[in-house]
Amino acid sequence: MPGRIAESASASRTVIPHPNARILDAVLYIVVMPRSARSKSKPAKSTEPSQPKARIISSRTVYRGPVFWVTTDEVQEPGGIRARRDIIHHTGSVVILAADESRSTPRVLLERQYRHAANDYLWELPAGRIDPGEKALPAAQRELLEETGYTAAQWRLIFNFYASPGFVAETMSVYLATGLRAGKAQPEADEVILKRLVPLSTAVRMVLTGRIRDAKTISSILWLDHQVTKGQLHPRKPANQRAQS
Repeated sequence: MPGRIAESASASRTVIPHPNARILDAVLYIVVMPRSARSKSKPAKSTEPSQPKARIISSRTVYRGPVFWVTTDEVQEPGGIRARRDIIHHTGSVVILAADESRSTPRVLLERQYRHAANDYLWELPAGRIDPGEKALPAAQRELLEETGYTAAQWRLIFNFYASPGFVAETMSVYLATGLRAGKAQPEADEVILKRLVPLSTAVRMVLTGRIRDAKTISSILWLDHQVTKGQLHPRKPANQRAQS
């Protein structure tokens, strides 16, 4: 391997020592992430020219639950079209790409659990919701510990993405976690999770053969495979000299 996974310098840096609801039919939802829920570490700004945004004419809350709330907005879109948009508001999500570097071939920490929306068991990376008032990095550290029992010595924000922008605008923040240490998981009562460290080559094969069908997991594994196979790994300063977020 050209270098250690933790040495990648292709994205914003963050290093710190260790920490479903059903939707009504026939309604289009868009998830909007409040700015306060996002990590201080941000990817590079877009070089695209600024574009006009929709103008909100009216907005009312039509549903509020423990995980998200829904508003019905009357908007005038940039093209001049006036339309109703039913929007899901959510505090944001984190994804943890936990990689074990103790062997010559890196291994990725995967989970298998039942997902009612998919009506099936799925292989996924650890992930979860950012609680109200919580920052993204502490949320990622908490979720990794709760779901798997693992903690990590190095953390790095690698990218943010939209899960399904055609009808959902939820932003997910993906963190690369290395320097793993095993411990006791602390799952919630409704979480029945099988965890497994899988060689990166096996995880990629699971993606390409359709065994992994979760979008956040697919994108993160392919990102890591690109870093390793293309040699895009660079020397880093010792951990105690790196800036914390």
